[in-house]
Formats: sequence, C-alpha cells, structure tokens
Amino acid sequence: MPPPDLPLARRADTPTPGWRALLGRTEGRLLAVGLAMTAAIGAAVGVGLMLAPAATLNYAAVVGLNLVIGRGAGMSFGSASGIAPLELIVLNLAVETAQVLVVYPLFVLGWQQLIDTRRIAPQLERLRVAAESGRGSVRRFGILGLFVFVFLPFWMTGPVVGAIIGFLIGLRVLVNLTVVLSATALAIVVYARLFEQIDAWATALHPYAVFAVIVALALAVWIVRRWLVRSPTRAGPPRGGPL
Repeated sequence: MPPPDLPLARRADTPTPGWRALLGRTEGRLLAVGLAMTAAIGAAVGVGLMLAPAATLNYAAVVGLNLVIGRGAGMSFGSASGIAPLELIVLNLAVETAQVLVVYPLFVLGWQQLIDTRRIAPQLERLRVAAESGRGSVRRFGILGLFVFVFLPFWMTGPVVGAIIGFLIGLRVLVNLTVVLSATALAIVVYARLFEQIDAWATALHPYAVFAVIVALALAVWIVRRWLVRSPTRAGPPRGGPL
C-alpha cells in the first residue's frame, strides 16, 4: 500500500524500537549495510592517506565533491586528476550506493516514526520537498519514469531523491532500489566515458577546465536557488509568524 501523503508528527510518548527490532525490518538492515559501507570507505581513505597520501587525496576529493556538489563535479575532477575510468566508476558507485543505503532508510524509518530524526529533520524535509516536486511525473510513467529521473543529470534528480520518490509512490523496496541503483550505475558509466572524451579535448586549454565550469555552474544554481527561496520573505514575515 502506498505511504500516506504526509508524515505524521512523532508523538512524545511513542516508544522507540530497539536496534534488534530495527534490524528485523528491511530498512533497518539496509541502514546497517549503508553505515558499514560508509565506515569502510572512511577506513580505506584513512589507510590510503598513510600509505599513498598524494593519490588518496585525489580519491578523497572525488568522494567529497560527489557528496557536496554532485556526481559531475566529483567525476570531472577525478578524470582530470588521472584516475582510471574503471576506478572512477567503482569509487562513485560505492559512494552513491552507500549514500542511498543510509539516507533512504533514515527517511523511511523516520516517516514511519520508528526512529527519532528530529536532529536531521531540515535535511530530510528538503529531500521530501524535492521528491514531492518530481513525484507526479514519475508516478505517471512508473518504473520507467523513476529510472529516467535518476539517470538524467538534472538538478535534484539523484539516486537519493529517486529512492524517496519510489517510496512515496509505493514501490516495493527491492524494486525501488533495483531501479534506482541500476540507473545510477548506468549514469556513472556514461559520465566516466563522457568526461574521458571531454577532458582529452579540453586538456589543451587546461586539465581542470571542465571541472571549473561544472563548479561555476553549480555555484550559480545554488545562488539562484537561495535568492528564490529568500525573495518571497523580503516583504516581511508571514502573517502569524514571529516578528
């Protein structure tokens, strides 16, 4: 059965299930796997910094850029840094899979009031709003719509938002994650091949020219979004709001 349109506010007297009960649920086990993958990536970076600091810094930069700016920034930097396409594909697939397996279960378990997500409520709410904006078009085309949504490189169409949309339209967990992660893998492969070709052409200008353009575009989009969010409030606080 599809989830409700809006999550219910968690009651103060609602008991929080223990970790054994959470691991008895699919989302709880997914969260455990995601946290284990995150710890493994962090441990690999830590060991790499001791054994091969110069090369590991490039890998760490790819991970950080992917998480902070997006796949395009991370993969363009990695390609310009000389990371082999196969290594770049595996690294980004691991990072984005871990991200989905952490954030998606947190969202679902918080929605179902099985864990307390008040500390990360603003972040989860932004993801919910982004998912709601694409929910209608994805629902119209079903699984194919979700695959295309995750695959296409538009703003806020990544695998995490896609997985949340899959939950909102009532897809089963296995179907949802299979569609999202397969679209993610295909997109990463396409990105790797694309940046390999573009960087070969742009090297004559500067090895990091493509990366600089992507970061500049991401910064411009961020500034525009911040301006659009704040502009309605410039006339004053809403009625009934704090002065």
